[in-house]
Amino acid sequence: MSFVILKFGYSSFVSLMPRSLKKGPFVDDRLLKKIKALAPGNRGPIRTWSRASTIVPEMVGLTFEVHNGRGFTTVVTSEEMVGHRLGEFAPTRKFFRHGGRMAKEEEQQAAAAASAAAQTATKEDKK
Repeated sequence: MSFVILKFGYSSFVSLMPRSLKKGPFVDDRLLKKIKALAPGNRGPIRTWSRASTIVPEMVGLTFEVHNGRGFTTVVTSEEMVGHRLGEFAPTRKFFRHGGRMAKEEEQQAAAAASAAAQTATKEDKK
């Protein structure tokens, strides 16, 4: 890569780079201020409405409360999350379930089978 810079010069090299690499990741300025102002010993949650902010390495290990449109969802950042957006880990919709009467009957049968298996296991343990 340094050979390319030497051959073309810095200004022409920058013009060859994609725009997204020149701009860098988006992180809300207010969120960065909150992170920098956080005392090293104080690891309390940081409340934010900025779902579009990218998780950067400075955020690893911190706890965020991300707004999902209705309330706040707690997100504990890890190294695997770097490069993703905060909003990806705070779902805005709740999946209820498909089906009606048939799904309820299947669910009841599964619950009955599980309780029967638990009862037989306890009977065997007593013997």
